[in-house]
Amino acid sequence: MSRILVINPNSNDEVTRGIALSLAGLDLPNGFGTECVTLAEGPFGVETQEDVDAVVDPLRRMILKRSDCSAFVIACYSDPGLSECRAACPDPVAGIQESAVTEAISLGGRFGVIALGPQSIERHARYMTAMGVMDRLAGERPLRMTVAEGEQPEAFGRICDVARELRDIDKADSIILGCAGMARHRERLEAVLERPVIDPTRAAVIRLARAPSTALAHED
Repeated sequence: MSRILVINPNSNDEVTRGIALSLAGLDLPNGFGTECVTLAEGPFGVETQEDVDAVVDPLRRMILKRSDCSAFVIACYSDPGLSECRAACPDPVAGIQESAVTEAISLGGRFGVIALGPQSIERHARYMTAMGVMDRLAGERPLRMTVAEGEQPEAFGRICDVARELRDIDKADSIILGCAGMARHRERLEAVLERPVIDPTRAAVIRLARAPSTALAHED
C-alpha cells in the first residue's frame, strides 16, 4: 500500500488525533493509505510568521527521513516550508491551503475562509495573491482563537457564527476551514450551513491520491 504521510507541524498531539479522525473514513483510490504524525520540534500552535519560519527546516528533515512514504501533506493552513520541501524531495508534497483553495475553485462560485485570527488573514492573503485567486475570495473572517482552542468541541458555536457571516454577509458559496485543527467540525458545520465545507487536510490527501505519482512534486 502506498502511504501518504500527513505531518502536523505543531506539537499538539490533540490536533494530530483530530486530523487522523477526519481522514479515517476516506476510501482513497490507487491503493493509498495515510499516516498522521506530529512534528515534535514545532510550536504548540503555528500561529505567527515566526512559528511558520521555525518549522521549515524540521519539516524538510522529517520528509527526507521518511523514504518509506510515497507522498506528503503539510497539515498547516499557512503551507509552511512547502516550496523548500518540494525542492528537497523527489516525491509529491501538498500544502493544505493550496489544496483547499483549488478544491473551492473547482466547486464554482466564491469561497470564504474561517481563520484563527487577524494575523492569519494577512498571511493567507499574501499567499492567495501569489496564487492569483483573490477574485474568487468572498471573504475571510477570524475566530480570534488559538489552534488549541479552535480544535475543541466548544469552539463549534463560534465557528458556526463566523461561517454564517461568510455565507450570509460575504455571500460565500463554499467555506474553507482555515486551520487543520478545525477538521473535526466539518461534517456538523456542513449540515448547519447547507453549503460545502472544505477540510483542507482531506482536500490535500484526496488530491495526492488522485494525482499521477509526480504531479505535485515540483509545482512551484
